[in-house]
Amino acid sequence: MESTRNLLQGRGDSLFMKFRFYYSGVRVKNLERSLRFYTEGLGMKVISRGRMPHGGRYVHLKTPGSPQRLELNWYPRNSRFYTKYNVGEGLDHLAFIVDDIQGAFKQLLKKGATAAVSPAHSEGTEVYVKDPNGIWIELLH
Repeated sequence: MESTRNLLQGRGDSLFMKFRFYYSGVRVKNLERSLRFYTEGLGMKVISRGRMPHGGRYVHLKTPGSPQRLELNWYPRNSRFYTKYNVGEGLDHLAFIVDDIQGAFKQLLKKGATAAVSPAHSEGTEVYVKDPNGIWIELLH
């Protein structure tokens, strides 16, 4: 039986990088209206909020008793992340915490991802790849 180390190693790759799921981000048309719905309607609590370098805004929410996080994202029209909102296309991205953003970015490209925002073109924490289905994945440290 193969050892765990051998199972985690790719052909010639270094030891598999550790990825820890952090949150799901959804794109919203109206941040305040969405925030009221998730807090007043579903009982979620705001755990952080902020402004992105390109002018967008986000809010992180959690439900008491659950480790899962939800990120609400609103993007202004002049943002490189803005797209026309279409019902059913609200999943914005999934976020993973990694120890080495550059290494994780390169590893995922080798495994079939495509670059969305490379570390060289990042503003702050905005490093993204697209999975084989086109879903954006953010890499955080």
